[in-house]
Amino acid sequence: MFVETHSLTKRYDKFVALDACSLGVEEGEVFGLLGPNGAGKTTLLRLLLGYLQPTSGHATIGGRDCQMQSVAARQLVSYLPGEARLYRGMRGRDVLRFFSDVRQGGDFRQALRFAERLDLELARRVAFMSTGMRQKLAFAATMSTDSPLVILDEPTANLDPSVRATVSEMITEAKSGGRTVIFSSHVLSEVEEVCDRVAILRAGKCVHTQVLSELRRKHRLAASFVGDVPTVPDELRESLRVWRGVHGELIIEADELSSSLRWLATLPVTEIRAEPIGLRSVYDRFHANREATA
Repeated sequence: MFVETHSLTKRYDKFVALDACSLGVEEGEVFGLLGPNGAGKTTLLRLLLGYLQPTSGHATIGGRDCQMQSVAARQLVSYLPGEARLYRGMRGRDVLRFFSDVRQGGDFRQALRFAERLDLELARRVAFMSTGMRQKLAFAATMSTDSPLVILDEPTANLDPSVRATVSEMITEAKSGGRTVIFSSHVLSEVEEVCDRVAILRAGKCVHTQVLSELRRKHRLAASFVGDVPTVPDELRESLRVWRGVHGELIIEADELSSSLRWLATLPVTEIRAEPIGLRSVYDRFHANREATA
């Protein structure tokens, strides 16, 4: 694993911000962190960067301990914080040049290409930029380095949908170039689109890790029957989850669609609807009614 955490914990007196979090991120993977505010996402990222000292546990990036070798670990990382602070007196172009010059592996020309894709007005001073414009500027500066790991904390906050799509494209391109990406987000659709795996955090704990390719194969079926509800065959019991819907229909979550449809084809079904399960259904198992997500 390129990034690993082992029982990583951060406490502030009696408050536990991160609780025994153990996970791994493979090289070249896009890994998402999901959870409401206060779930521990930003704390986890700051511990990886060595900005916070863990109460217990440890983490590594590229085999380098994030606390004992924090400088060496950060040399592998390009980081976009959730609230990026930029020099307000500088013009956008000067900001990109500064970060390209100060960081080993910075690429000013690449930063300019990213700025053009994000429709940035580089002649404007940061102080006169909108919140979304400053976010785009910080993102372009972050992505323009050649660091093997990119950490993005809420990269699409304050961005409109069209720009979010461009950001997703750039993250996918970073993966295609062999880079590893970790990012937190509240936007389930963009996480589902670009991530290989996601971890769901709740109250400081990592409560679930989901492989997205496996999730995309799963479907939910809603079937109406004539007569009594049939018994699920023994050979399908492990791959199906079945319950009654609010309107009396049979709801089936299937790991594999074709075998479920073959079974249903032998039954007196009057109506059937099928849809992908999607990341929201997984997220809602742990955070149903806790927050509204976009």
